[in-house]
Amino acid sequence: MRGVNLGGWLMMEGYILHAPNVAKQVFKKKFAQMLGPSALQEFEQAFRDNFITEKDLALIAAMGFNCVRVPFHYRIIEKAMNHNDAEDLAYLDNVIAWAKKHRLWVILDLHAAPGCQNHDWHADSLGDAELWDGLRYQDQVCRLWEFLAGLYREEDAVAGYDILNEPVTDNIKALNTFYHKVIKAIRGVDPHHILFIEGNKWARDVDCLEDVTDNNWALSIHFYDPFEFGFNLVPHLKYPMKGYDKTNAAVTLRGYQKHAERRGVPVFVGEFGVNYREGHFGEDKCLQDVLECFEGCGFHWTYWTFKAVKNAVFPDGIFSYYHNPLWVNRHGPKTGWENFAACWPKYKDAMIASWRTEEFRENAKISAVLKKAVS
Repeated sequence: MRGVNLGGWLMMEGYILHAPNVAKQVFKKKFAQMLGPSALQEFEQAFRDNFITEKDLALIAAMGFNCVRVPFHYRIIEKAMNHNDAEDLAYLDNVIAWAKKHRLWVILDLHAAPGCQNHDWHADSLGDAELWDGLRYQDQVCRLWEFLAGLYREEDAVAGYDILNEPVTDNIKALNTFYHKVIKAIRGVDPHHILFIEGNKWARDVDCLEDVTDNNWALSIHFYDPFEFGFNLVPHLKYPMKGYDKTNAAVTLRGYQKHAERRGVPVFVGEFGVNYREGHFGEDKCLQDVLECFEGCGFHWTYWTFKAVKNAVFPDGIFSYYHNPLWVNRHGPKTGWENFAACWPKYKDAMIASWRTEEFRENAKISAVLKKAVS
């Protein structure tokens, strides 16, 4: 499988919309305080209806990819489970239907879990990872996956379930116990689909994982090396650089390959990507080297991410939004979704139009490298 992530859609992340990296729940609370809960509901529906559409799945397929990884927030599922309200769940149903029509596989990725699996904004965390503190949240995750597996167990377009995005904990026993419980819950209703198991420490540490008693699972890693370069955290670094080139990447990735071979399972790189700088700093060369390493190791992968508002840091997509309307406002002091509530009443239609991919520009050199890798 070779594909892309639909990041920022069913689990909004600050930087993807050129906003500070704070938890989504903070943004939603402030929006509702300014405009009320009905306006927030209207906003969320409009965003989901326009940020990713069937046209995007058709484009992804036309580019040569064969799968999409769909990060989602647990609240989308719990609303359907607890209130018999399938409105939010319809977005998963839709993307699966679109993928099926355009001959793509779907990997469902629990990106923000109950209690939060790490302390970062992309888990919708306020700074704590309470998933590991007791059984309450872990049991919620089991019920959630049991519910989803029951819905999609006969769906051929679903490749599998990425059980938990980027767990981070010092309680390794709790991590392994959690995985055993969730796998048991899923397999109680769905014996067929692939289970994607991510390592600890943002899907980088796989040595801590105990043996998985299942015959259809994949080891899932995330690979953003070299971190400072790929995220552009240190400006003007140029690849290859002193101390890091393709040889270094190959050593790390062969380590994952050997680990997976000992377990007899494939490797899926659920996330990797680079901040785009028009190729002036070798980011396309870095991506090409990484992809060649993946190919040499026989790894499957999905690129992070399909689209984002152009930012100076963090992996920013195959397509980027380069304009600077009031709801982006790169010059500040408030940027991205910090401006959404103030702009929504007056600029609603323009905001909605700006979320559609036809308003984004293809990051040509990154796109060319990825297209070559899937050709």
